[in-house]
Amino acid sequence: MRIRVVQVGLGPIGVTVARQLEEREGFELVGGVDLDPAMAGRELAEVCGFAEGRGRRVWADLGDALAELAPDAVTLCTGSSLARVAPTVETCLLAGVSVVSTTEELAFPWLAQPELAQRIDQAGRRGGAAVVATGINPGFAMDALPLALTAVCRRVDAVRVYRLQDAGRRRLPFQLKVGAGLTPEEFADQVASGGVRHVGLRESVEMIASAMGWELDEVTDVIQPRIADQPQRSDELEIPAGRVCGVLQVGTGRQGDRVRVRLGFDAWVGAPGSYDEVQIEGEPSLRSRVEGGFPGDLATASLVVNAVPRVLAAPPGLLTVKDMPPAHCWPG
Repeated sequence: MRIRVVQVGLGPIGVTVARQLEEREGFELVGGVDLDPAMAGRELAEVCGFAEGRGRRVWADLGDALAELAPDAVTLCTGSSLARVAPTVETCLLAGVSVVSTTEELAFPWLAQPELAQRIDQAGRRGGAAVVATGINPGFAMDALPLALTAVCRRVDAVRVYRLQDAGRRRLPFQLKVGAGLTPEEFADQVASGGVRHVGLRESVEMIASAMGWELDEVTDVIQPRIADQPQRSDELEIPAGRVCGVLQVGTGRQGDRVRVRLGFDAWVGAPGSYDEVQIEGEPSLRSRVEGGFPGDLATASLVVNAVPRVLAAPPGLLTVKDMPPAHCWPG
């Protein structure tokens, strides 16, 4: 039997997820939902660029779509804020429909937002459905992957992850998200308002610490601008020297005077290449590097789709990627 899925949120990531669901034999993409009034009633094939498969539409009301389409799962790609996404997740869970979401704050909300986490967990238990958040980061590069690497260790003393990305090779929204092109003063204002920030470092720090049994005394999330010392350019932006070309954001978890977890997100236009590196300090200590780094949008969409069979087999409630068996590519 193919897994019936509704895609909620038809922005760039949502459309990429929908295309993977459409091309894989194990899934049946039965419809889409988006709050944009301009999308309501449109053909899903038209919105997502499918060559065929008309007759499925984009719904404006999630409840109506769930009642009419009776999906097994929802893939949810709408926003980073748990407070904003929680009602959508609860609607799905109470209808008995499991959810895989890209909402970063849902990745491990038990410490930062315990009341919302408890509410969502209870909705899942009442509806008999499960929800998990995943993506490249959080969801894999800075939590699931380093945790998997610790499986070969007798003892773990610290976990460090560093992601270097040439933001100039990413789409324009990503470049703007890391502050490329801003003055230092504008960057500071954007950081203060939350406009420039990679969401999810705290959640990944706390997930790793929870898995390792470390009770952290302090979690910090420090954001600094990368200033261009010479002009930089991408296909979309020209950045004069002295302006911001990206961001260095570091999430740290301390236990006493010991740094147990350190996660570095370093993304800027003109960076000398890209890579993802994990270091485990312990017995044995080890280092693993992925040259070229993980492709952000493609990897996020793949992780979401590959997690669908896992979440359908999971017990009901709010889960994290550390609670489930590792996902793998699932063609169906």
